[in-house]
Amino acid sequence: MSQNPQNPAPGRARAARTVIQLDGVHKSFGDLHVLKDCELTVRSGEVAVLVGPSGSGKSTLLRCINQLEEPSAGRVLIDDVVQGYAPDPLPDGRWQKLTSAQIAAQRSRIGMVFQRFHLFPHLTALGNVMEAPVQVRGLPKAAAEKKARALLDRVGLADRADHYPSELSGGQQQRVAIARALAMDPELMLFDEPTSALDPELVSEVLTVLKDLAADGMTMVVVTHEMGFAREVADQVVFMDEGRILERGTPEQVIDHPESERLQGFLASVL
Repeated sequence: MSQNPQNPAPGRARAARTVIQLDGVHKSFGDLHVLKDCELTVRSGEVAVLVGPSGSGKSTLLRCINQLEEPSAGRVLIDDVVQGYAPDPLPDGRWQKLTSAQIAAQRSRIGMVFQRFHLFPHLTALGNVMEAPVQVRGLPKAAAEKKARALLDRVGLADRADHYPSELSGGQQQRVAIARALAMDPELMLFDEPTSALDPELVSEVLTVLKDLAADGMTMVVVTHEMGFAREVADQVVFMDEGRILERGTPEQVIDHPESERLQGFLASVL
């Protein structure tokens, strides 16, 4: 079966609403053309796993979805709303850019977890998870603490709530980072190689949390080299190379029956 990048892969969420839509997204940094005409659709409750060699544009694609980078051309839509710009063009056809506060409001619906944990070293695990709901959402501290403890329990760290980041393993720190992102009640979670900075024996504990989130119906886009995770959890696997989405489909289509020589070579190097 063809993995035409223009057509979304079949999966358990096929009939659900569209959460992410990328329309012809390009991104350049000076003369470096990092993303080239990327088209992608992710539906509610779906897990999309982005794979490809280093430097293929996967992380930049995530950053464009979350408005950490602005596309040089094309559009990013979340729930059919163009990100970063007013809903309708100006009379002269130009798009009016949103204010920083408006962009922050759009981004608040998206949780993002990075390779590095970026925890506040002076706060405990509990304090890290409480911080944004209190400071950004104005949640009372008692309510924020109750919520944070529940989230730490969800990621298996109820007994580490009072520990500082320096007292936690890398896997534990990453699980705190996931709980911190979930504390803002995101509709969508983005993961940028969440296990790449971990020792091998700690990878499984983070992937277990991601699998649990997927089972709970969280819409997720995950950049990873963990092909076993992609095979087990993904509704669609998206292969990127040199800034382009070359193939997309179910894990069986993309991993077991790759079409292009480029994907075949990549899989041979990682499997």
